[in-house]
Amino acid sequence: MIMPVIRSSFGRTEALHLVDLLGRHDAELRDAARERLDQGGIDSLLDDPRVLNALLTDADVKARPELVFYVLVRQSMLERGVDDPVVADYVTSLLVQFGGRRRAYRISEEGEEEYGYVVDLFDRLRAASGREAFLLRAHIGNFALWLSGVFPDFVEARERRRGAPPISYYEQMGSAGYQMASESPEAAALGLKDTLGSVARHFSGARAALNRMSDQYLWRGAGNPVGRLLREVSFSME
Repeated sequence: MIMPVIRSSFGRTEALHLVDLLGRHDAELRDAARERLDQGGIDSLLDDPRVLNALLTDADVKARPELVFYVLVRQSMLERGVDDPVVADYVTSLLVQFGGRRRAYRISEEGEEEYGYVVDLFDRLRAASGREAFLLRAHIGNFALWLSGVFPDFVEARERRRGAPPISYYEQMGSAGYQMASESPEAAALGLKDTLGSVARHFSGARAALNRMSDQYLWRGAGNPVGRLLREVSFSME
């Protein structure tokens, strides 16, 4: 199960490293960053665009990949009007877990069966109950966000060539999956009811933020620039 645990893993070491990055060449800026840290906590630094720039360009960065991914996700979401840090935390945890071992195709770490299509997950859901039903609902949201957020060009290419579902389909199914999961007793037991509900409400903004992040930092120069523009227009009209 994806749990929003990345943000809570940042401690004093990470915070002071961010202060050092911000003030590497400017003592006054370093002192101001340290004051902000003392008064507002590490979130006051994680939300600073200059921190993202330093993490991506400074030669002496020692931050864990999870910290870099969180700042990328968080600031991309802020640009899209998604101001809930728990949503950024959940999405970052999703990216970290789905990034390896074909986890994106399995409903849990322990699961062995793989699903390559959202419709297959819904088919399995019809006969599922209890914990399995909860995991399937959550995974519908996770898988839909993973595909439409990180690989939008792939989704659009499949739509053009094979008549596969458009990004709007993944938004509808993904948001529904998260909402259904949030209403499960298992979500309440895990303390995920509000988190999953928030991701459901902000699915479109989260998807658009991941599209921007993917276009700018993951697959720069790839894909269809017209398709990217249309995705931006689609989000702005919602």
